[in-house]
Amino acid sequence: MLVRHADEFAAAFTAIVAHRPEVLFIADDDLLVTHRQQIIDFATTHQLPTVGGERRFAEAGSLLTYGYSNREILQRAAVYVDKILQGARPGDLPIERARKFELIINLKTAQTLGLTIPPTLLFQADEVIK
Repeated sequence: MLVRHADEFAAAFTAIVAHRPEVLFIADDDLLVTHRQQIIDFATTHQLPTVGGERRFAEAGSLLTYGYSNREILQRAAVYVDKILQGARPGDLPIERARKFELIINLKTAQTLGLTIPPTLLFQADEVIK
């Protein structure tokens, strides 16, 4: 179900409960990021693991996130700003993609949901929230 406004969350939550998914993926959308705590609280209440693409989701209680490193993106942006301030034309600068991605696992959420995270996955995580 597509949600375009915060007042549509109740209907979306009802649809989610009716479909009984095994996991809820939360996209990196401004509306969803802004209301991440409400979404994660709903999912936790319904014992529904959540996966997001941004660190803030894991910090809010999502089971795990996998996405680009905000730190790396900001560092690259600073390099671009410096080049522009030194006279480079923005249109002449190459387009870059994120090079570093982070896996963050929230063990508190895993325990709340009664899930065991395999040690091999924990070992691969960039960060584990305890």
